[in-house]
Amino acid sequence: MLSLHVSQQTVSEMTPDTVDELARRLETDAYDSAFEGLQDWHLLRALAFQRPELVESYIHLLDLEPYDES
Repeated sequence: MLSLHVSQQTVSEMTPDTVDELARRLETDAYDSAFEGLQDWHLLRALAFQRPELVESYIHLLDLEPYDES
């Protein structure tokens, strides 16, 4: 089984342009396999927690909006 690991280096190397490209890939959802899309989603999620200023415009792709479970 292949495990996914998003390295700190990968997150720290991201720029607004690379995040924009990542978000466009996620929005178009034109991946050859579901795992490619999941890998991009995990990278965007890691960015949201470690460098939130880069993903403010794309938070809707992560579905991290607060909600009430009651």
